[in-house]
Amino acid sequence: MEKVRVKKVKTRREMNDFVKLPGRIYADCPNYVPDLEMDVRETFSSRNVGLEFSDIQPFITYNEKGTPIGRIAGIINHRANKKWQTKNVRFGFIEFIDDKAVSAALLNAVEQWGKEQGMECIQGPMGIFDFDKEGMLIEDFDKMGSMITIYNPPYYPKHMETLGYEKEVDWVQISIEIPKEVPPKYARVAKLSKEMFGLRVRKLTDTDIHQYGYGKKVFHLLNLAYAPLFGYTKLTDKQIDLYLKRYIPLVDKRFLPIIENEAGEVVGAVITMNSLSKALQKTKGKLFPLGWFHLLRALKWKKEEKAELLLIAVHPDYQGLGVNALFFDDLIPIYNQSHIKWAETGPQLENNVRELTQWKPLHPTFTKRRRCYKKNI
Repeated sequence: MEKVRVKKVKTRREMNDFVKLPGRIYADCPNYVPDLEMDVRETFSSRNVGLEFSDIQPFITYNEKGTPIGRIAGIINHRANKKWQTKNVRFGFIEFIDDKAVSAALLNAVEQWGKEQGMECIQGPMGIFDFDKEGMLIEDFDKMGSMITIYNPPYYPKHMETLGYEKEVDWVQISIEIPKEVPPKYARVAKLSKEMFGLRVRKLTDTDIHQYGYGKKVFHLLNLAYAPLFGYTKLTDKQIDLYLKRYIPLVDKRFLPIIENEAGEVVGAVITMNSLSKALQKTKGKLFPLGWFHLLRALKWKKEEKAELLLIAVHPDYQGLGVNALFFDDLIPIYNQSHIKWAETGPQLENNVRELTQWKPLHPTFTKRRRCYKKNI
């Protein structure tokens, strides 16, 4: 076992070590998809609007030679604790070599930090925002990760169990092959939804999104639809503005259908885009000098054959009325036109039965189970 030294990240050098550590952990891993280093740094900067209602503390561990061998961040989301009436400290950004002394030291640092703030339970991996990466991969380590999910080595969950952590919730992803034609059930239900409930598909333009407020309407719908889900707290207007500025410009608007009712209200939305996994691997986490080129190339010219189904939301009053059928009735022909052969959702809660059963006509494969662990402190 290594002799480890845990430090709160305070200096520029320590933050550099924190940001760059995954490059060493995953140097020979073909399935790891890196975060952009600039995005990681921004999480801990004053530009992060989540810090208006959260506290965050990064830690780094070194061996006797001064080599970084592990990292973690402690997070206290006060709004989430208030909503769910909990006293939880979260851990995120966890990475470590295969040494129990290292993982124990990292988690103990967050446990102690949380205790000092009056917390009673530790949970994770989770982030500040509910759309941050969350859940430790516990199976399917041989499959490529994505820009919105955590990838980790197989020894990570073994360490968690040894250290007394237990399951809180699991998420799974759904993988589907894109059919050449819209499944008859979707086509039939979509037609009925239009005729019986007056629902219609609308494709948004940049003008719709930014000038006519449809971008905010979509995220307000997400707040409403996701409100009952594990750990969810409402996105603020500042957070919504951040997502609209940072991510929506990356999305091909053909892949962003919304569903309106007869009154013009947004009752369903899906955000989907071409996968950037291979492009992000080529960037090695750096936007400059050439990382931007790999991303632009993947977005505009040499697109992958995979689509990421980032977010799907349906107004509670319209669930079960064929909104999902309308999504796929619209998207499947567009996917085929774009030579997309398969698609994968983001993590979905394993107990969200209504969400999981909607995929049945597409013969889904359930894959990449991830776990949120918990432990009383």
